[in-house]
Amino acid sequence: MRILEPATPGQFEQYYRLRYQTLRQPWGQPEGSERADDDATAIHAMLVSDAGEALGVCRLHLSAPQEGQLRFMGIRSDQQGKRLGDLLLQYMEARARALGAERITLQARENAVNFYRRNGYETVEKTHLLFGTIQHYLMAKRL
Repeated sequence: MRILEPATPGQFEQYYRLRYQTLRQPWGQPEGSERADDDATAIHAMLVSDAGEALGVCRLHLSAPQEGQLRFMGIRSDQQGKRLGDLLLQYMEARARALGAERITLQARENAVNFYRRNGYETVEKTHLLFGTIQHYLMAKRL
């Protein structure tokens, strides 16, 4: 198992497919909704198995000179509960530190709040409902 930053068309295809399957498809959202306008300026990470299968994805964007924002964190459904998300978080936090970030923020879905708390993030405030049903919370961590 390893973490890579997608660089080839095939790697990006796997990355976006898993992003769609974990974060959009279960709520009936159309393909393409897993992409964001600022993806080209973000750092993407994908956890892959020894066989090269995508197991998890995450994205880091510097939202301010000393602040990173994590988005689109997803772990393949049959791989959840194995602490693979911890590996992606550690990788992205190290990347953010290397870029000068002192803080990371994210919008956590309600069912992921405890995962982020376990990894040192604090809840700042209750924010928005995604797709009218998924409550989100702004969370932050000092690096």
